[in-house]
Amino acid sequence: MGVRIFFLGPLSDLAGEAEREVPAPLDWAGLLEAVGQKVAEQLVEARVNVACGGKVLADKTALDAHDGDEVALLPPVSGG
Repeated sequence: MGVRIFFLGPLSDLAGEAEREVPAPLDWAGLLEAVGQKVAEQLVEARVNVACGGKVLADKTALDAHDGDEVALLPPVSGG
C-alpha cells in the first residue's frame, strides 16, 4: 500500500507531479529523500508545513507515516 505524498501549490511544480506513493514507513529523512532535492530544499524552510493523516505536525521532523497514511506538503499561504 505505502504512503501517499501530496505536493500542494508551487511544490507540485517543483516535484513535477501532484502526488507520489512511496513505501512505508516514512520518517523525516525518508521524506526528504523521497521528494527530491528541489522539494527537500523547500521542506527544510520553517514556512513549509507537513500534515500527516489530516493534521498539521507541530514538529515536521517527527513525521512517522505508515501504510495507508497521506502526507501533505503545505507551502506558505499568501494573498488577502
